[in-house]
Amino acid sequence: MELLLATTNPGKIAEIEAWLKEPSVRAVSLRSLISPPEVIEDGDSFEKNARKKAQTLAAFSGLVTLADDSGLEVDALRGAPGVYSARYSGPEADDVRNNEKLLRELIGVPQEKRSARFACVLALRSPLKGREGEWIFRGECEGRIALSPLGRNGFGYDPLFFYPPLGKTFGELDRKAKDAVSHRGKALQKLREAWPSLFPSNHNL
Repeated sequence: MELLLATTNPGKIAEIEAWLKEPSVRAVSLRSLISPPEVIEDGDSFEKNARKKAQTLAAFSGLVTLADDSGLEVDALRGAPGVYSARYSGPEADDVRNNEKLLRELIGVPQEKRSARFACVLALRSPLKGREGEWIFRGECEGRIALSPLGRNGFGYDPLFFYPPLGKTFGELDRKAKDAVSHRGKALQKLREAWPSLFPSNHNL
């Protein structure tokens, strides 16, 4: 079976592909499609954005499609940046600018009030005849925002996301350690557990 990964984010692709270890499933990059439609992520929730991407790209490609929308929710900022996590610092947003803006927004906020969580919603869409359907998987990871970036691993807000049980930021964890506790890792595990009932002939994930 071919599984289209509906993202061009290299960090997300690496994490999902690390989960795809079964030869019976081949990951297909969005970049390999010819002129795929651009999906505007204008939903007000991670689920709406993930579902929109999965539905649009599954219909276009004819492939089972896995779409992800995820981000950081900071309690002191009333859940921001949320669905705007990737473009938090504006049109020229990148990881460095987003992290810098987040730290500016939290100037003066003490550690005990810097609680936050990463959230991930995976939408799996199947256009296959006899197996049409859509399934949603959500994962969350609780932590807090560090006072400064720590670590060079991961991507996005990982250097600022401090995970108390391990005493490190996600930026300080290797991929295996991060995947075991992360929001995306938890969502992928739920997908992995559900897969045998969704696609019985490809049950060995």
